[in-house]
Amino acid sequence: MKVLFDNNIPSGLIKILAEHEVFTCPKLGWTTLKNGILLMKAEDEGFDIMVTADQNLRYQQNLAQRRISIIVLGSNRWTIVKHYAEIIVSGVSAATANSYLFIEMPEAKRYSRPQ
Repeated sequence: MKVLFDNNIPSGLIKILAEHEVFTCPKLGWTTLKNGILLMKAEDEGFDIMVTADQNLRYQQNLAQRRISIIVLGSNRWTIVKHYAEIIVSGVSAATANSYLFIEMPEAKRYSRPQ
């Protein structure tokens, strides 16, 4: 699968998804593209999946008409994300056109700073 990492995804995840063709927005020069334009560009470039930590994406964009699959991570902190590697790999492998998956990461609360 051809996978796009949004700007907010830790690069350590690339090694975990080594069996897929993974690109990052910064490497493609797409750091300034916003959600709707980014999704359109990703589809035009033949990406199957976009991985993001933008939990508001589904509320900000109409995803019903999209071909690309969206996987949203519950955190973008590598110290948390790495513990969910198997779930992320499974989600990417199982993704189908126009699917949406939110991977909740309850550990994120454990790492939050006291107020």
